[in-house]
Amino acid sequence: MNRYPLWKYAILVIALLIGTIYTLPNFFGEAPAVQVSSAKVTVKVDAGLAARVEEALKKAQIQADFVQFEGNSVKARFADTDTQIKAKDAISQALNPDAAEPTYIVALNLLSRSPQWLARLHAFPMYLGLDLRGGVHFLMQVDMKSALTKKAESLTGDVRTMLRDKNIRHAGISRDGNNVLIAFREPEIRQQALNLLSDQLPDVQWTPTADGGLSGGLKPKAMVAVQEAALKQNITTLHNRVNELGVAEPVIQQQGLDRVVVQLPGVQDTAKAKDIIGRTATLELRMVDDSAEAQAALNGSGPVPFGTERFVDRGFGAIIVKRNVVLTGDNLNDAQPGFDENHNPAVHLKVDAKGARIMKDISRENIGKRMAIILFEKGKGEVVTAPSIRGELGNSFQISGAMSTQEAADTALLLRAGSLAAPMEIIEERTIGPSLGAENIAKGIHSVIGGFVAVAAFMCLYYMLFGAFSALALGFNLLLLVAVLSMLQATLSLPGIAAIALVLGMAIDANVLINERIREELRAGVSPQAAINLGYERAFATILDSNVTTLIAGVALLAFGSGPVKGFAVVHCLGILTSMFSSVVFSRALANLWYGRQKKLKSLSIGQVWKPEPETSEADKPAVKA
Repeated sequence: MNRYPLWKYAILVIALLIGTIYTLPNFFGEAPAVQVSSAKVTVKVDAGLAARVEEALKKAQIQADFVQFEGNSVKARFADTDTQIKAKDAISQALNPDAAEPTYIVALNLLSRSPQWLARLHAFPMYLGLDLRGGVHFLMQVDMKSALTKKAESLTGDVRTMLRDKNIRHAGISRDGNNVLIAFREPEIRQQALNLLSDQLPDVQWTPTADGGLSGGLKPKAMVAVQEAALKQNITTLHNRVNELGVAEPVIQQQGLDRVVVQLPGVQDTAKAKDIIGRTATLELRMVDDSAEAQAALNGSGPVPFGTERFVDRGFGAIIVKRNVVLTGDNLNDAQPGFDENHNPAVHLKVDAKGARIMKDISRENIGKRMAIILFEKGKGEVVTAPSIRGELGNSFQISGAMSTQEAADTALLLRAGSLAAPMEIIEERTIGPSLGAENIAKGIHSVIGGFVAVAAFMCLYYMLFGAFSALALGFNLLLLVAVLSMLQATLSLPGIAAIALVLGMAIDANVLINERIREELRAGVSPQAAINLGYERAFATILDSNVTTLIAGVALLAFGSGPVKGFAVVHCLGILTSMFSSVVFSRALANLWYGRQKKLKSLSIGQVWKPEPETSEADKPAVKA
């Protein structure tokens, strides 16, 4: 009746073992470390870089706990923060001789002190939120001048297209700062153009010039709108990039008129975060200038032609491209790594309807000519590839050239995350401490431990041995909950600690129902073995109903909440699931193990069982004589 088969005990032992292993890393704490990652998509990190880091530390006479190559970075752990800072300077000087053009990103980090055998089992500590552990803090400056310049360049192209569509002849269109200059030979034609442009571009103020032309610039309100839109788009792009990193509960918010604060709680790969977030990667498509003047400039026998720029082609060296931008990353819908028809790594791009229309017109008019695909990173452009246009293009095309599979994946990630409306520069970087202080961490942990001890003591005093079973089940529940949070690499914050304390109370409530149900069966005269069996079976329906209704509320918080509320909901929902397993299955396993083999069981150690006194009849009452 009260015996579990061997396989059930085996499942519980395995769960206990897994819970212990994946909970252990949370007790070792963290140590200061330095992480080295690539600063360019063209430079890859391999195991040979670990040897260079070790050599740099050896020359500087700095002792590291270990130096290891892991994923796409090299990590070195140290005993204290002073050694960490010295090591960062030594590694930076050795790997980046030119500080203005760094090849590698050398960043401060934190690594778990847990043994390597736990790491090999993928047992890592859970993340802590900004209010418990802190994280990486970036303050980024948006280059608003570049946003206005970019808008002026786009405006120049729009004006040229409008005049061409209406067959209005002009003597040249150029850009002077953020103003668009249009030259005309006849006053009547200038008036036609003014009427058209004033109607089509209401945000632009057009004024006649002394030489018979027009000068157009954005109105003050339009300039403010462009700057605000650029800031909002950059914030959205940063959100997308952080989502690509998988960071839990990031904080990305505007500060002032041209700054953005990015806080990544509990982030481990700070170098990769800085690499992805710090890049101002934008995509531009421009036509290549293959004229005789451009070839002379490449050979060094002449200047760069007017209206063109010199770039470096990743595969073939210098190249001259026109300044006029055909398409930008703003029109990009998706970018995925893949392979071209020759099985070489490529990036497959999809553009929106506007981009598809532009690509169709440009490709039809320039078949046989080359188009350069330029990737701008940190203000510097590099031609990824410059293929010849062999036919009419639509909303899908690809970038292929001198790139590896990993480079194609990195480039696709940046382009897929979205382009920045204006370049951004990290002007401040630091690892921030707990926002509520280390005292709150201690108080949160002490509150959970104090609550656990108080509940366990009460259960043992009130329910005796069955109270001890309940206390052990409660400890098993806490072990499983921390293990699951660690395996999921969840971010734990102060609301999460509050959820753990709440889960402890809810978990013990199930055992109270079971123990009281067993007492009721004993009061009814049922045998001890039958009382255990009936107590667990009849209490399960009530436990299930109460936990399901609470789980529904937790799922609602998880679906509609954000920030700390969502962190609370995650721990709350996981705690309900683990509490049902521990309070019903684990506690009964202990009861079965202790009482199941006692065939002539006469009593249970479950505290005082209050039985109602038998009612006496009128005949049994003593008579009262006068």
